[in-house]
Amino acid sequence: MYQAVLRVIRVTGLALCLTAIIATGPARAAQLLRDADIEYALKQLGAPILRAAGLSPNQVRIFLINDNSLNAFVVDTQHIFIHSGLLSKLDSASQLQAVIAHEAAHISNGHISRRMGNLRSARTAANLGLVLAAAAAAAGSGQAAAGIAIGAQSSALRSFLAHTRAEEASADISSVRYMLRAGVDPKGAIEVQELFRGQVALAESRQDPYMRSHPLTRDRLRALNGLVASASARTEPDPAANYWFARAQGKLTAFTRAPSWTLRRADGSGSADIAQMRKAVAYHRQSDLRRALSNIDAAIGSRPNDPFLRELKGQILLESRRASDAVAVYSAAARLAPREPLILGGLGRAHLAAGNAGEALRVLETARGRDFRDTRILRDLAVAYAKTGNTAMASLVTAERYALQGRLKDASIHAKRAEGVLARGSGPWKRAQDVLDAAQRAGRR
Repeated sequence: MYQAVLRVIRVTGLALCLTAIIATGPARAAQLLRDADIEYALKQLGAPILRAAGLSPNQVRIFLINDNSLNAFVVDTQHIFIHSGLLSKLDSASQLQAVIAHEAAHISNGHISRRMGNLRSARTAANLGLVLAAAAAAAGSGQAAAGIAIGAQSSALRSFLAHTRAEEASADISSVRYMLRAGVDPKGAIEVQELFRGQVALAESRQDPYMRSHPLTRDRLRALNGLVASASARTEPDPAANYWFARAQGKLTAFTRAPSWTLRRADGSGSADIAQMRKAVAYHRQSDLRRALSNIDAAIGSRPNDPFLRELKGQILLESRRASDAVAVYSAAARLAPREPLILGGLGRAHLAAGNAGEALRVLETARGRDFRDTRILRDLAVAYAKTGNTAMASLVTAERYALQGRLKDASIHAKRAEGVLARGSGPWKRAQDVLDAAQRAGRR
């Protein structure tokens, strides 16, 4: 079931948040695919790699991009982006960790810092405005994000993301070192590169974006094979990593592939609770509430302290128009994960559907304070403000949402409405001014 709300698209249970990360064409921006469960799984898989790279798992976030191509990239030192198509295609946790290790190497080796310096020197950073806006939002600085949200040009981004062969060789060496240090089988790096071997012979227009941003040569692949072959450290399979890989991939495909496809494969998920979670999603998408609840309850029974399974049950109930029941389940999930903004956002959404606008406002303000990335939270927060009679704040939050989406003209309209009512010099008034300033700068360009 697909539901379009303005430019924010929701696939049942997974939010495709249209905070623009990259522009792949004049009318298409890449979309963050937000899901608390998947993001937690990516954090578990990435944490040992990031620590081995000298990076903090709490400062470098790994996000999923809604794109079927096989790609991964970094745009700054705090975020790694992986395409959903790549996650769906990989076969093991070590392969995904190899991708994370390679991107982490670009950060640790200073490749991104040098590129940003070159961009500033060339006065072309404006071409990456939406990339920087998304990064600012992901870092929690909503006002800064609104202030730099401007149109991005795909040619500038391609230039920014294109790594040299020397950088790729450096990242290969470092990634193998990180994997060994983290106790992860480095053969995953070879297996990932094998996915791209057939791309070399294709015309550039038909190549996967990874081939253009991460040039693969026979010499590079030969060197990578040598690095892995010479590694003397022994690595043992990590059951926890395998579990979280299967869970992230299983949930993603359950929401993006046909329910019949999921039901045929669910029992091969490697874990009973993952199989039950995937079946719950498939049955929910087939509007079979009884079977959906039966399966998600079975999964919760085997992992009673897992907040993400309860969150999924809350979504199933909410989207089945059982808002009051959804509030109770989301509340239980929030008690288990009180700092998880996406779960809080779901709880606020359930309160809105149940007619509890005041409580929704409280919860959504907390969610917004913890994560400015999810424009669904801003959309719902604006509704909560409107329902509680605060139209000025509703206009302000709507303006900020449009600014994060790069819709500066629409953002300006709502910011002007808010500015005319809010107390001059107050924090919200200054936020409205930030949006108006960003719109004016974009107009001059």
